[in-house]
Amino acid sequence: MMGIVANRAGASDYDDDMVQAKELGIDAFALNIGTDSFTETQLEYAYESAANNDMKVFISFDFNWFSTSSDAAKVGQMIAKYSSEPAQLTVNGKAFASSFSGDGLDVSAVKTAAGIDVFFAPNFSPYATPDPDSIEGALNWMGWDTNGDNKAPTNGINVTVVEGDEKYRTWLTSKSYIAPISPWFSTHYGAEVTYSKNFVFPSDLLWYTRWNDVLTTSPEFVEIITWNDYGESHYIGPLSSMHDDDGASKWVNDMPHDGWRDVAKPFIAAYKAGAASVDDYITEDQIVYWYRPAPRSVNCDATDNTMKPGNNDSGNYFEGRPNGWEVLEDFVFVVSLLTSPGSVTVTSGDNTETFEAPAGASSFQVAMGVGQQNFSLSRDSKTVLSGTSLKDVIDECPCGIYNFNAYVGTLPEGTSGSLAADGLVSFTVGLAVETCSATPSLGSGSTVATTTVPPAISVTLTATGGLTTGASGGNSVTTLESAPITSTTEAPSTTTTEAVPTTTDEAPSTTEVLSTSAIEPLPTTTEEAHTAPDEHHLQQRRINELDRDNNANRDGFTYYFSGHFNLDD
Repeated sequence: MMGIVANRAGASDYDDDMVQAKELGIDAFALNIGTDSFTETQLEYAYESAANNDMKVFISFDFNWFSTSSDAAKVGQMIAKYSSEPAQLTVNGKAFASSFSGDGLDVSAVKTAAGIDVFFAPNFSPYATPDPDSIEGALNWMGWDTNGDNKAPTNGINVTVVEGDEKYRTWLTSKSYIAPISPWFSTHYGAEVTYSKNFVFPSDLLWYTRWNDVLTTSPEFVEIITWNDYGESHYIGPLSSMHDDDGASKWVNDMPHDGWRDVAKPFIAAYKAGAASVDDYITEDQIVYWYRPAPRSVNCDATDNTMKPGNNDSGNYFEGRPNGWEVLEDFVFVVSLLTSPGSVTVTSGDNTETFEAPAGASSFQVAMGVGQQNFSLSRDSKTVLSGTSLKDVIDECPCGIYNFNAYVGTLPEGTSGSLAADGLVSFTVGLAVETCSATPSLGSGSTVATTTVPPAISVTLTATGGLTTGASGGNSVTTLESAPITSTTEAPSTTTTEAVPTTTDEAPSTTEVLSTSAIEPLPTTTEEAHTAPDEHHLQQRRINELDRDNNANRDGFTYYFSGHFNLDD
């Protein structure tokens, strides 16, 4: 999301995102952009950083801000402007570009204005654009099960992500399909902002099951949604990635998602290699777990930030618990990545379960219990990994609100950053309680792994909810949000790209990146980095994001992974 990174002052402010994405196996960042005045400045920074770090990027035009009726030439000219940059993603010798929404755009006019060969793979819909002849491929942005109308499944109506895959494949025939993959979805903006929205999509073990879908179906491209869209809780990038606070810090502070990158890494390697299973790409024992901070039944109506009438232009603002909360499960979700069989024990409050897991990747779930969350891996009655999560499950309202975001932890415990000052400036806005402050509060960590067990000893892993083995499939990964070539995820304010002017007085734009994540650019002066986001910019960045039946929002960085097309150097 380039729209939340206006406080970035140079190419080096994008380096950490680029380095971490590359280490993960992502090939490119999709830079999701709007029409902010700082967009081109931030695009230049992102392109420069990508080149310095051997990454690729491409522009994803957000048609919440660009006009399908009058901006075709502008879109084409922007594609041409950046096409000669060393970091520009190209496919089969053509400059790659994408979009969020955009049905009705005159694609021939875009290509004429560009004056170069363009590989255009926008987020068009099979319903709104019956004939895909003018495009080279298309992105399906809807990475969660829905009711088919931008809401969580209801009354037995459930349109799955796999059904969306099939719809797009049928529509595109032999053209390229960019498949979505996302770990979570929860957003909770109240009347304290003008872009109010409050809903969830079922996620639970989605991150794990969807990666298995990818290995099974082997799509040409994969887009990870997202790298840095903190507002919708599907960020996989670090909390420390530079960005401005649009109000999301209320449910993002102390809620790292770094462990989801650990899950993705071996799957990305398997996908890019064309492997039928992830198992051979797991090189160390890891346990990754996630859960919401409180049971769904906790009543926060007296203090929640959405209990006042707000702007419902999007049709997705609901007072109280987020729309769709009933479909979420009160479980602790666990994925084991094992080099040999092992026993995994999970204690959630008073609930303890032990599961036997084979070597490779497996998933399971344990009923959520209030209190400490403890995890261990053992082999032959010897402890291999053991630790206590830094975040307890509580039977009350976190900071007085309904927080349906996920906390993600790992064994061995990894390092995760915290929200910086700019990412916390709106923390208390809308809060009705005074017991929370805009300060990261997680501890330094729990004791982890003690004994090493020879791999020859087999141990089983227990998991409530059953064991699932990795599915087969393969490809290569290329970007973030707007999706780089081999796989896509959206990245924070540095990977989604919108044309940005060179002034620094406007809010950051967004960027999409192939096979990395979405990042939004920040302002270019240090003074701006310490000021609150401009209300007008944040309103324009968030409002009307849900105007299409197959989209729920836009993200900053996206990653693309693909193994069927030539990704040019």
